[in-house]
Amino acid sequence: MPTDVVVTGMGCVSPLGLTVEANRQALWQGRDALNKARRFKSRYASLLYFGEVDQDDEVLLDRAGLSASEGHTRTDALAVLAFAQAVADARLSPAELADSSTALISASTVGGMCMTNQLYKDSNLQSDTQAFLESYSASAHAMQLVKRYGIKGLVDVINTACSSSANAIMNGVRLIRTGRARRVIVGGVDSLSKYTVNGFNSLQILSEEKCRPFDAQRKGLNLGEGAGFLVLELAELAGSRPVYAKLAGWGNANDAFHTSSMSDQATGVLRAMQMAVEEAGLIPAQIDYINAHGTGTLNNDQVELTGFASFFEKVPPFASTKSYVGHTLGAAGALEAIYSILALMHGEMYGSLNFETPIDGLGLHPLASSRQASLQYVMSNSYGFSGNCTSLIFEKA
Repeated sequence: MPTDVVVTGMGCVSPLGLTVEANRQALWQGRDALNKARRFKSRYASLLYFGEVDQDDEVLLDRAGLSASEGHTRTDALAVLAFAQAVADARLSPAELADSSTALISASTVGGMCMTNQLYKDSNLQSDTQAFLESYSASAHAMQLVKRYGIKGLVDVINTACSSSANAIMNGVRLIRTGRARRVIVGGVDSLSKYTVNGFNSLQILSEEKCRPFDAQRKGLNLGEGAGFLVLELAELAGSRPVYAKLAGWGNANDAFHTSSMSDQATGVLRAMQMAVEEAGLIPAQIDYINAHGTGTLNNDQVELTGFASFFEKVPPFASTKSYVGHTLGAAGALEAIYSILALMHGEMYGSLNFETPIDGLGLHPLASSRQASLQYVMSNSYGFSGNCTSLIFEKA
């Protein structure tokens, strides 16, 4: 029985724009969206660079048909807007969305905790309202989607930190391959939050400059926000829907080396890439381009390059799109999957911005500017806390 799983719909909201095409244009033109925060309220707003979606909470909620008075959050709004694009792009009918064979696997690390001050007041009985009590969990946005679209199939929300939505994609394809679902809508969302900003700041890995993935002078990451969703289906069931790419391979490994860093030997990185290549029935030399995890932190970039040097006889062109939008945490894997598919569709490789000086010792450096190329297979890497490493391989449709 054929088991090819294809992508038939995509939707995203990011600091680069509110549509997939707006994101693609910014990537190709090399325009980042990293700035001092204008809407995110924090003592660090004027000190650090962020990837901030350029809309107020009220505007995003209104666009999404949500209301703060009913306990809806910025996270909910970003998810609803990106999800709506994806299902419209795939031309899914209300009946198809409500069918028990349609599943939803989403991801988030922050959920409604973007309402940090409200969370503090509510938890300390200092609030006059309980509207946000159901919004704090990582799954709150998914429940909004379930209610809005009448989704009756399997629903799950994954939190493996920065690999969360890559793992949502991986689990979605597994549901289809094992016959548990006919189609799965997969993705993730996160919004800027004092909770995460203060947490990453305590790790001393936030940069006061625009991030410089794979540069010898890198000083840390910039946090971002956004949402991305993809529709996955068996190829023979796609019918007249557009087919953007095939999800050819996937792999997940956990090196369990440290809570917030990966092993110097790149154990998880290597295992995830190996599993993905084997699942796709490829050899490493067939990978044409890598959308790297590339956060701009000392540990991550060094370990990822170590993994590349060990895995590939000749390392293919690679770059980090976090230099455009920042690290969007639970949304990163989904957004970068979409960027990888755009690269395949348009024959484009997106350069890693702000790169100047290679890291000593490995002789590797990222693609520094966007260029056209003939691509058949693109790998997208996502790594989370405790060394949860995931690699996805997309094949040109």
